[in-house]
Amino acid sequence: MNQLPGSGVDLITSRRNPLVRRLRSLATSSGRQQDGHLLLEGTHQLQELLSLPRRPTMPIKVMATPAWLDSHADLIDLSAVDIDLQPMADEALRAALSTVNPDGVACLWPIDQLPESADAPLFVLALDRVQDPGNVGTLLRTALAADIEEVWLAAGADPLAPKVVRSAVGAVLRLPLRRLGPTDAVGVEQLTDKLSAARDRGLQVVAALVPESGAGIPVIPYWQLDWCRPTVLVLGNEAAGLHPALQACCSHGVTLPHSSQVESLNVASAAVPLLLERRRATMTASMQLSG
Repeated sequence: MNQLPGSGVDLITSRRNPLVRRLRSLATSSGRQQDGHLLLEGTHQLQELLSLPRRPTMPIKVMATPAWLDSHADLIDLSAVDIDLQPMADEALRAALSTVNPDGVACLWPIDQLPESADAPLFVLALDRVQDPGNVGTLLRTALAADIEEVWLAAGADPLAPKVVRSAVGAVLRLPLRRLGPTDAVGVEQLTDKLSAARDRGLQVVAALVPESGAGIPVIPYWQLDWCRPTVLVLGNEAAGLHPALQACCSHGVTLPHSSQVESLNVASAAVPLLLERRRATMTASMQLSG
């Protein structure tokens, strides 16, 4: 090890350092559970973390290269009491992270500091076995933009996996998430129970479907739905669509009309107009009341 001038902390240079092994282990679900921390890679993730209103009782562990520290003196104060800085050589940090081209910084966040589930959320996104990490991350980011109160995930991609966290761009730090499972079958069963309980609470449970789905419920264009009501929006698996048991729990079906030249839309793309329509509808209703 060498010491970074002015930091008083040894610079980690070896790829065999225990911290490198620890950070590598956080790429797996079992590693995160055992360690109790989420790994956030990159400058933007650190910016999102530092902007949170809540901070943990212990200092935030930040690992950064000397070059990154030189170019980001305005972002991180080495004397800050809530920052535990560990300088790392570029080669050592690259070995520790899953990002192909890391930008020189990463940090740790306690999993028990992630947002807690609400008691009775009134706007929920439910995902049925969505597998692609990029899709899940984009869905979480869109959900945050649409003021979703909670996300329920029936198995599928782990929302705390590195690829999901990067795609979500900070959304996992602000959105309450409930991952159900661990297997697809158990995840579907548990989500079925949650959807049934939501309907008992008076929420409309809305499935995103194709018009000829044979759902047994009316399927209308999404803009015809009363989005001002408390709602659970349910989106299906990329390949298999919505599981029949989950579809049977739904009280409404909506479709997103599009050209017949395209068989179906990517689940993350389809979610954007659906989720933001609720925001538009509630804003319009509010303006009409105030006017």
